Amino acid sequence: MALAISFLILALLLPQLEALSNVTSFQQILSTQAFLTVACNGVENQDLCLSNLQTTLENTGPPHPNSVLHAALTASLNEARHAIDMITKFNSLSVSYREQIKIEDCKELLDFSVSELAWSLAAMKKIRDGATNPRYQGNLKAWLSAALSNQDTCLEGFEGTDRHLENFIRGSLKQVTQLINNVLAMYTQLHSLPFKPSRNDSTRDGSSTSKFPKWMTDGDQEFMQKSPLSMQVDAIVAQDGSGHYSTITEAIYAAPSYSKRRYIIYVKKGVYKENINMKKKKTNIMLLGDGIGATVVTGNRNFMQGWTTFRTATVAVSGRGFIARDMTFRNTAGPQNHQAVALRVDSDQSAFFRCSMEGYQDTLYAHSLRQFYRECNIYGTIDFIFGNGAAVLQNCNIYTRVPLPLQKVTITAQGRKSPNQDTGFSIQDSYVLASQPTYLGRPWKLFSRTVFMNTYMGSLVQPRGWLAWYGNFALNTLWYGEYRNYGPGAAISGRVKWPGYHIITDADTANYFTVGRFIDGMSWLPATGIKFRADISN
Repeated sequence: MALAISFLILALLLPQLEALSNVTSFQQILSTQAFLTVACNGVENQDLCLSNLQTTLENTGPPHPNSVLHAALTASLNEARHAIDMITKFNSLSVSYREQIKIEDCKELLDFSVSELAWSLAAMKKIRDGATNPRYQGNLKAWLSAALSNQDTCLEGFEGTDRHLENFIRGSLKQVTQLINNVLAMYTQLHSLPFKPSRNDSTRDGSSTSKFPKWMTDGDQEFMQKSPLSMQVDAIVAQDGSGHYSTITEAIYAAPSYSKRRYIIYVKKGVYKENINMKKKKTNIMLLGDGIGATVVTGNRNFMQGWTTFRTATVAVSGRGFIARDMTFRNTAGPQNHQAVALRVDSDQSAFFRCSMEGYQDTLYAHSLRQFYRECNIYGTIDFIFGNGAAVLQNCNIYTRVPLPLQKVTITAQGRKSPNQDTGFSIQDSYVLASQPTYLGRPWKLFSRTVFMNTYMGSLVQPRGWLAWYGNFALNTLWYGEYRNYGPGAAISGRVKWPGYHIITDADTANYFTVGRFIDGMSWLPATGIKFRADISN
């Protein structure tokens, strides 16, 4: 409520202030005070929060909302580090092995938040110092959106416990979550009326600065079409001893940390029974296989064994700039074992080309940050594309499998928790090849966002299209859309009538969910060499 009142006051007073001769300084003072209020909204000790921010601001020059954002980001980063220290202390308590796993999850997730807040702080400093490159703004929202979600994933891991330990950890996370939420709200408001940091800002899609065309971009096709043997690779994995390593895990461990250049690992055909956790320090790695079904990474970790959903992944990638080509990621746990992830992605600006993700419930965990999938196959039963990343799937095949009795097959469960997050799923120019009665998605979190565009839908896609999570939860706040889909299951006449469901009729709205705008793809996808379409197809 305090947040809404602060911005209402700003909106009402600014027109009057603009009539004053010293309008700039009045705007700065008023906006700074309002943003200070918003920055500390909802935290347990607001007076201490305000005092800390004001102390930080004393050395930042004239008051300005960007200075408040910078100070609030600093406070959020410090609070996240403090939360890691607090959670680490729980390891000294008498906790079960399952609870130890959950604590380790929380530490890793908070470490993600620390990195994402540190990146945001660096970008915010450039914006505060006058930089107008729209890429900084796109990056900042993507990183803040991810940082806000990590704490929720930590707490979700305590499902199935007595919640005793969760209650302690929830207290440690409350402050950092609220601070990040406030920063994201401030940043969103700052980049809409009444405040903008610069009159020279470009549009979000970078159209005023990008040298790339808006039509289909093929990237470095020569690179992507080359066979592995004709490419300059850095490491070879082979089970027959003909490579440098016999397991993918060994090759990743030996790869350089924080690499600024592409490091290519060629994985020869074979079935690799491994659980791979590619940490955030392993950046710009590419896994190159011999094709879907030829190079297979497989595991069977699942919720029923005591793993958290986050930790069930056969392959988990967190380092920025990850690429996979011509590989299969598989979890064989089966529907009876419930949550069992084949691939989890926390890698910003990651891309997957001609890959297959195979599982049942929770196959593809698009957990956070910006992701792109091209010509991939995804198999599953329940919520098998889920998470809170900003993901575009283009020219992909979506296959449904037989669920447990009485279960309803749902393709997506997108987890956007705040209207200020720039996350969601966009499925474009793809094929829904349902073998069971199938729903396009259901709202896992309050502001769940998913669109299907120019996509073929088989006859077993149900006339209602979408499924509720429970009762009326999120039906007013979600954002689901369909645009020019086709096939026997694409008829919109019987679709749900929820306030949050949209039949998209104009290309401008549809274009918001494209590679060029939704994941800022023109700034990073050409360098991957993966074919993509930047805009909406005709």
